[in-house]
Amino acid sequence: MDGKDKKLAEYIAGITDIDHAASDAARKRLDSLAKPPGSLGRLEDIAAQLAGITGQICNTLDKRCVIIMCSDNGVVEEGVASAPQSVTYAQAINFTRGITGVAVLAKCFNSDLMVVDVGINAEVNHPGIINRKIRKSTSNLAKQPAMSREEAVTAILTGIETAREAHRKGYRMIGVGEMGIGNTTTSSAVLCALTGIDAGLAVGKGAGLTSEGFEKKKRIIMDAIKTYKPDPNDPIDVISKVGGFDIAAMAGVYIGAAYCRLPVVIDGFISAVAALAAARMASLSVGYMIPSHASCEPGYAYTVRELGLEPVLDLGMRLGEGSGCPIMFMVVDAACAVIRDMGTFAEAGIDDRYLENIREEGCFSTDGRKGAEC
Repeated sequence: MDGKDKKLAEYIAGITDIDHAASDAARKRLDSLAKPPGSLGRLEDIAAQLAGITGQICNTLDKRCVIIMCSDNGVVEEGVASAPQSVTYAQAINFTRGITGVAVLAKCFNSDLMVVDVGINAEVNHPGIINRKIRKSTSNLAKQPAMSREEAVTAILTGIETAREAHRKGYRMIGVGEMGIGNTTTSSAVLCALTGIDAGLAVGKGAGLTSEGFEKKKRIIMDAIKTYKPDPNDPIDVISKVGGFDIAAMAGVYIGAAYCRLPVVIDGFISAVAALAAARMASLSVGYMIPSHASCEPGYAYTVRELGLEPVLDLGMRLGEGSGCPIMFMVVDAACAVIRDMGTFAEAGIDDRYLENIREEGCFSTDGRKGAEC
């Protein structure tokens, strides 16, 4: 094991489980609030999860950012993307100008952006972009593995260290986004390699493809998996053969967030695939993940099912960039407000004994999903 592999192993070993006693205490407080048990649904689930992450029943996560990993993908040479590769560089700059989808939403919801270059296929020298370039673009996975194993580990460590830097800067919650033309191809390939599902179930048209381009995209993915035989039990091998620098670095952000005990929000499909790769490397990291919206990409549902998670929002979104994260930050704020600021039955002057029979019969539960059955 070389130095980088050892360092990654140390980070993974340093992740501890969420504080289940704190989560249970949060559930008890939620049940004591002046409302039917479980009636605030997912907000209660999130509040209890946050308690487990921070160790505190009540939280205020008022400083947050979206970390956007930017990288190009050599596979675009095969015509699997509708946009030219130059868009990756242009949008990385536009994040700093505040005119992209995620930038506008982040400003609207009082959040910051951290824009990181891990593989843009251009010379990037901009004060608003953090330079962590592995190299200019991955290789074309239709002709050779996307990157070396060492490069994959380096990218994962970059993500971990970026999450740690966010923690040092005082961010209490982070989100994970990306920018990289061609990365619905790489993320679909990673999903197929990790789970064994067929490309026909995982692959979408991304930002838009002709029918011919769509069929070619599926064929390239399956051919690459057949040729390179990535090991589904080794996420680093999978990423190195059919992934991207952005996906590797994003996976590192999830691991780094768990290491620092930070709640971390998943954006859409690509962000979720990176989360799955992180979970396969460090299973305890899932406890720190909060999904945001349901992506329209067909592979998304398979990905979150593998993670054992369920999206909170369904807005028909498929932009990427981390655009779902600032919206979800506000939902998390709502969860924090509920457990922190609502009054208990005692404080509201209400005798809650009328709920005893309801609680005993299970007509309401703290996850809010059983009420309709009773």
